Amino acid sequence: MASVKFTVKRRLVALLIIFTTAFLGLTGRLAFIQIVNSSEYQKKAMEQWTKDVKIPSIRGIIYDRNGKNLAISATAYEIIVNPAEIKDKEAVATALAEALQMDKSVLLEKISKNQSSVTIKKKVDGEIVNSLREKELKGVVYTEDSKRFYPQQNFASYVLGFTNIDNMGQDGVEKTFDKYLTGFPGRSIRMTDARNQELPDSDSKYYEAQDGLNLVLTIDEVIQHFAEKAVENTFIEQKAKRVTAIVMEPKTGDILAMAVKDDYDNNDPRKAPKSLMDTWNTLTPDQQTQELFKIWRNPAVSDTYEPGSTFKIITTAAGLEEKVVSKEDRFYDPGYIIVAGKRLSCWRSNNPHGSQTFVEGVQNSCNPVFIEVGQRLGEDKFYKYIRGFGFGEPTNVKLPGEAAGLVMTPAKMGPVELATVSFGQGIAVTPIQLITAVSAAVNDGYLMEPRIAKKLVDNQGNTVHEFQPKTVRQVISKETSALVREILESVVSEGTGKSAYVPGYRIGGKTGTAQKAENGRYVSGKYVASFVGFAPANDPQIAVLVVIDEPGGFSHFGGQIASPVVKSIISDTLRYLDIKPQYTQAELALMQKPLVTVPEVRNMAYKDAIKLLTQNKLNYQLESGEGETTLNSLIVDQIPKPGSSINQDGDVILVVKPIVTE
Repeated sequence: MASVKFTVKRRLVALLIIFTTAFLGLTGRLAFIQIVNSSEYQKKAMEQWTKDVKIPSIRGIIYDRNGKNLAISATAYEIIVNPAEIKDKEAVATALAEALQMDKSVLLEKISKNQSSVTIKKKVDGEIVNSLREKELKGVVYTEDSKRFYPQQNFASYVLGFTNIDNMGQDGVEKTFDKYLTGFPGRSIRMTDARNQELPDSDSKYYEAQDGLNLVLTIDEVIQHFAEKAVENTFIEQKAKRVTAIVMEPKTGDILAMAVKDDYDNNDPRKAPKSLMDTWNTLTPDQQTQELFKIWRNPAVSDTYEPGSTFKIITTAAGLEEKVVSKEDRFYDPGYIIVAGKRLSCWRSNNPHGSQTFVEGVQNSCNPVFIEVGQRLGEDKFYKYIRGFGFGEPTNVKLPGEAAGLVMTPAKMGPVELATVSFGQGIAVTPIQLITAVSAAVNDGYLMEPRIAKKLVDNQGNTVHEFQPKTVRQVISKETSALVREILESVVSEGTGKSAYVPGYRIGGKTGTAQKAENGRYVSGKYVASFVGFAPANDPQIAVLVVIDEPGGFSHFGGQIASPVVKSIISDTLRYLDIKPQYTQAELALMQKPLVTVPEVRNMAYKDAIKLLTQNKLNYQLESGEGETTLNSLIVDQIPKPGSSINQDGDVILVVKPIVTE
């Protein structure tokens, strides 16, 4: 018996030890949870008890310089379902599928998830939400949101850019100024039970969202319309790969317009491009994305090209500033020049310019003249002015993807390279670089940083921050700038830029034509035609650059196809800015004469066109490119167009197709 009692006691002691150990372990674990790790479990409990809903902020409005809306935030909704509250999941899935044009099986899967809430769709229009509300779908929640809306669709698309589904800027000023436009979201916090239903008499907190600031651009909506219209017409008429136009205020660097065609609709930037509409569905998703990236790329700041003769403005300014050339200096053009054993031809080598002054050389855009000026400057001095005018580095315009261009250093610039750069070959620039540099050449020599944004304002109209015009440096003197303006005005009045002439206004400018290079070689038949102009020539208020990439029409010369586009933009803009015309006596006398309707002379022989114009009491001016012009040469275009009304004895510019002889 004694042994039995001892065994029982031993078992009881063992059990006591086990239970005591377990009790102490549970007590220790409880103490660890409640004391040591209490904050973590409190946080998890709060996550289960509370529902934290993000209240989106309203993205700031983008205005033009005069307060006109260019981008706004329209009311939209996010549709969320609480699966636990939905009893008839089949009916709710059917209703949502019909209203949202979504797959019913996908919706049914979402509605059946074991989650407190599931997002069905974002950025839903109010009309659709109203139709769903009428059906009183239990468990379906409509959270007010906003989506970006561009009232004029593809207007200034490369300036504005676009946002993603979360209202974050992806391109253009939407991306550059995203942190100012976005604002700060608010929050709605409420106590809920296990079924995600709000507890009665529970505490709730609401933190109001802070809306984004509004952005005022330097863009003028009216001038942008002028540029868009002119570029669109040229894009179609010239069958070009792309056409770009920039309008700048030379004294401040303000960008008044930036138009590019072909473009995209900012409201639907991921839509298939027109050029690929037929083959879009055959492309893989990666290929589609690559094509969209090409469309979104802003050529005004991202694409580099050889500027051709428009760069001769820089050579002119540098040569005059360094006094290696004067207006009266004489040059002789036999149609070519030999540099380091290499023959470099003038664009009009078949009909050389012969003896001419420097001013006449600029008017004629004569390559040998500029080659000699470049040689007088030398590599080091010329390079100093090229960099001084801002080439070879970004301009710091507040637009994404700006390229630096390509400038050859003096160490790599041999005699031939120095010669070609002097007339705009062997150097790569962006359109924004070129118009900024030309503005500096004519605005008393001050290189301005291009400005796309004027200021940030709040919803009460108070200015929060102003982006002031910024002078980078003075490149040439006021006296030299005045000479440049005078010479470039003569290019329009007497030289290759006559197609940019507007009666009553003093206009300066320079043509440009450059053969495109690919893989280190110039490609036959591919050109970039351009023209840069400014007005009034004595006190520039605007500068305009037009670049036509791969024109497919009758001509590839900037003086023939780009200068009329600049003329159109300048003419419309000067009148809009209420800059009064100042007519010469000759212009006034011409205006007193009766109006005459311009006849159709295109596709006529040159001799027949002259005869018809003379019969209609109109004068003519000839525009021809490389090659020989004879009386039998074909008229391929005319300015003004047939049916236009001009004064008797007015000029009609005839563009002929020259006969090219080997």
